[in-house]
Amino acid sequence: MAEKVVMPKFGMSMQEGTIAEWLKKENEPVKKGEPLVTISSEKITNELEAPANGVILKIMAKEDETLKVGNTLAYIGEAGENIDTSSNEEDKPSTSSKETSAASEVAATAVMTEEKRAPDTGKRIKISPAAKKMAKSNGIPMEELVGTGPQGRITKQDVQNYLDQNSADEAEKESLAAAPDSSHEQPSQDHANSKVAPAKGMRKVIADRMHQSLKESAQLTLMKKADITELQEIQKQAKQEFQKTDADISLTLTAFIARAAVMALGKHKSANSAYINDEIHTYETINLGMATSLDDGLVVPVVFQAENKTILELAENIYSLSKKARENRLSSDEMKGSTFTITNLGASGIEYFTPILNPPEAGILGVGTYQKSVVFQGGELAERTLLPLSLTFDHRALDGDPASSFLNEIVYYLEHPYQMLL
Repeated sequence: MAEKVVMPKFGMSMQEGTIAEWLKKENEPVKKGEPLVTISSEKITNELEAPANGVILKIMAKEDETLKVGNTLAYIGEAGENIDTSSNEEDKPSTSSKETSAASEVAATAVMTEEKRAPDTGKRIKISPAAKKMAKSNGIPMEELVGTGPQGRITKQDVQNYLDQNSADEAEKESLAAAPDSSHEQPSQDHANSKVAPAKGMRKVIADRMHQSLKESAQLTLMKKADITELQEIQKQAKQEFQKTDADISLTLTAFIARAAVMALGKHKSANSAYINDEIHTYETINLGMATSLDDGLVVPVVFQAENKTILELAENIYSLSKKARENRLSSDEMKGSTFTITNLGASGIEYFTPILNPPEAGILGVGTYQKSVVFQGGELAERTLLPLSLTFDHRALDGDPASSFLNEIVYYLEHPYQMLL
């Protein structure tokens, strides 16, 4: 009997997923556990394994199509087997069925992308099985392909883009060879060489959310430097103390910034809010979003109830979530429900910038790279370490004066670090 492949549930709050790429075609044999299809859900992209051995009898969903959890994606069975597609889960409420949920759990096994080592450069290349097969059949060196999939993975579409670009280049060369001399004409932008790829998956989600943020809010950014000279000394002392124990904890600068923001939010609740449908929602709980950069985009895992955590617990949570994000192991539930976000570009050497709000939040704190500076202190010159901060806030939810007070409160805690350890 043919077995259904259904839209899996990658997280407790996942309601639907989008077909990013089919790795198998109809009538193609498949083995149980073999990568079958790539699915994007919000900011998570995973490959779904085949639940059984057999042949792909029928594919029910096209690439870029969005379906609810539990909806039928395909049928796997014996070659020539008849299947009944008249009663699919598409007509049933997928989230209330225990059988559908169980089938989703069985189907929702993510597999790691295949990695190949380029023969000339030694660089590791991430490529899906279908893309590898397509590249090999067309004689395309894999090291020449540019991946647009999760974590830079090469997809079938990337291979097709390469083939299309080569065909276009050949056609242009033939056209130029046959055309009269036009060296004195300015080249048209329409004929400029470019690679075109559809925005989908994580890139599409980021594009939509950032555009929505700027379109639907009144954003203003305030900037100020914090003197973290004493804070760095405390960090140094804490590191030495932890090295004497078996504790696998590192009190990073990010953990102190998170603690300062949480304490400041506790005093300035208007910054821990959102403007939704002409209403201002002020939250009692502080769910801190920590923007994390990936190879192919950005995710914002959440530290829930951050106001109840010590600075050590914040450090542990931030480290754990960042690691899961970079390993593509975050669930959708771990990326929802933030009330305030911190984004850090310090590692990129950036000082000040204008971070974009993570909708519907009313505030986001941008952190730049700290610098040594010589300042007057007590009438004398002294070398100090200054950390640039950029606070973007929604002017619909709060005004400049309370926003300034909130930013000043963050600076106060960073400049009086012992206050954060109490």
